[in-house]
Amino acid sequence: MKKAIAILRQCDIQPTPQRIAVVEYVLNSKKHPSADEVFIYARKKCPTVSRATVYNTLNLLVARGLLGMQTIKEGAVVFDSNVEKHHHFIDDETGHIYDIPWDQLQVKGKEKLRDFEITEFQVIMRGRKKRK
Repeated sequence: MKKAIAILRQCDIQPTPQRIAVVEYVLNSKKHPSADEVFIYARKKCPTVSRATVYNTLNLLVARGLLGMQTIKEGAVVFDSNVEKHHHFIDDETGHIYDIPWDQLQVKGKEKLRDFEITEFQVIMRGRKKRK
């Protein structure tokens, strides 16, 4: 809880029990949770939390650069606590989203897209994770 409070204060966001519950979940999650998943968790920790508070807190964290926001799951927005440059792999069987380190892939041909000014890109791969 102390870490969540410190993060909120560092970002000039007033710590409340509701916001602390949101921050604790998203910044400690290895998943890429949706706002609904964050809401369910936060509701267990703090029954007075509203959906609006969850959405507003998530949007504040994205605006402050503490979370990434991606639309990579069939129209659903997910939040990513890994704000370093990276790619994603989505397991078609389980729906799990894996972070792929940036330097594991090379994208060639960007310079051939002369009609576009590229400011950012990421690769989203889909398939099945091999089982060991």
